[in-house]
Amino acid sequence: MTTPPPQGNPFAQGQPAGQPQAPYPPQGGYPQQPGQPGFPPQGAGPYAPVPPQPTGRKLSFKTIKNIAIVIAVAGIAIGGYITSRDDAKTAAVGDCMHRGSTNDNNPDLEVVECSDAKAQYVVLAKIEGAYLTQTLASSKCESEAKDFQYTYTESGDGKDFLLCLKDKK
Repeated sequence: MTTPPPQGNPFAQGQPAGQPQAPYPPQGGYPQQPGQPGFPPQGAGPYAPVPPQPTGRKLSFKTIKNIAIVIAVAGIAIGGYITSRDDAKTAAVGDCMHRGSTNDNNPDLEVVECSDAKAQYVVLAKIEGAYLTQTLASSKCESEAKDFQYTYTESGDGKDFLLCLKDKK
């Protein structure tokens, strides 16, 4: 009885040393080729890592609209502040004033440069407090500025005050 010739033993048992082993194909029966679709590259896990997404965000219409509203409100507030800086509230002794209205109940006084052609009055005194009648206002201006000609009172807008005015010559 003869023994069959050796055909490659995966465990190399019973083979003389130095004899090469025959390679076996992978379990599927087909040799794996790198880069072939459907097969991961050798040494890689079953799934390739997903590249990170870009961090740039797109602004939605709602966000853009809200930003525009905030800018518009801020612009209106700043504009209101700038235009109110030259009204009677900011007047000081020695400032010149211009009357923007012929209405005696709301003369719309504003501070102007004394060199301006619109300057009509000079502030002689500014007195804090409420003076509800013309008589009270006139008597207070008489004690503070002897040569006054006009009084202007403002109240109800935070600080009440009285201006004693005379014509600018």
